[in-house]
Amino acid sequence: MKAAMFYGKEDLRIEDVPEPEVGPGQVKIRNGYVGICGGDVHTYFHPEASPVDLFRPHPVTGAQLPQPLGHEFSGTVVEVGEGVTGIEVGDRGSIFPTAYSCGKCTACRHGRPTSCRLMAGLGANANGGGMAEFVAIDARQFHRLPEDVDLQRGALVEPMSVAWHGAGRSRSGPGDVVLVAGAGPVGIGAWYAFRARGVENILVSEPSGERRSKVAVLGARVIDPVTEDLDAAVADLTGGDGVDVFYDAAGAGAALRTGLANLAPGGRVVLQSGHEKPFEIEPNEIMMGEYELLGSLGYRPDEFDGVIGRMSAGEYDTTGWVEEMELDDVVEAIHKLRAGAGTKILLRVG
Repeated sequence: MKAAMFYGKEDLRIEDVPEPEVGPGQVKIRNGYVGICGGDVHTYFHPEASPVDLFRPHPVTGAQLPQPLGHEFSGTVVEVGEGVTGIEVGDRGSIFPTAYSCGKCTACRHGRPTSCRLMAGLGANANGGGMAEFVAIDARQFHRLPEDVDLQRGALVEPMSVAWHGAGRSRSGPGDVVLVAGAGPVGIGAWYAFRARGVENILVSEPSGERRSKVAVLGARVIDPVTEDLDAAVADLTGGDGVDVFYDAAGAGAALRTGLANLAPGGRVVLQSGHEKPFEIEPNEIMMGEYELLGSLGYRPDEFDGVIGRMSAGEYDTTGWVEEMELDDVVEAIHKLRAGAGTKILLRVG
């Protein structure tokens, strides 16, 4: 089968590799679409900064480089392994990429399996990923799509679930004011998620004119933090009080510092985007403002299904911000996203 195999820093190769075999309790998927995540872009350019160790075999899955990238994907069942019930050949689904967590550590016991030190995910440190024609997964990772949700939107379930989980971490609700930094896919997903939580006043900060225009078409209020006065815009929106929630979907130190500077007392920061470099913050400001810094990673299976349900109900309009490219063009697509050209790229696999 064809697969985009990641070997290391800026080394991603389209290769012919053996198809996976389906084992007991597994299903084999013909992948349809796979999204390029901001995390994939970070990994391609800076694998040493990845939150998981890609260079040594995972102690449970045994996976190590080279591996196919891609953890945002959908596909169709082509084979069902022994002992699997309730899933049939021809079923279409979105794939929950977390392949392993120990179930015993503090993180797992508290319902945070993505924080498990042994967590393994497809497209990283578990065998297989979305940037390949086929993948074999545990049946529990298959989330069936209803007839009115196609495979293209099925590949967006994962990043929209990331944003939904992050919005939940913020404890936001009606009456709050939210500043979102970044109008990439997760930033757009956050805008949808906050609106679903009853938040009406949302300002999206994005330096890319292309991305600003695309989220604005959806109905978002946008600002260019480079050429416009973001502090003044927040003051005007909040009567000088500051925002209740700052949502970091940009992964840039400057954006995070600006968000902290515009928080209301008791405000919350949701750190949703990966950062390639460390940066300094002023801890006294956090102390004096009684701010909260909240990390957010991944999602729960029920959140995954919840996003699928909202897609079926007609939410998550993809008009204008999702484009398709071929798997062979993956490196071109990564560089395009790195340059800020484009918002969400889905690769056609199947």
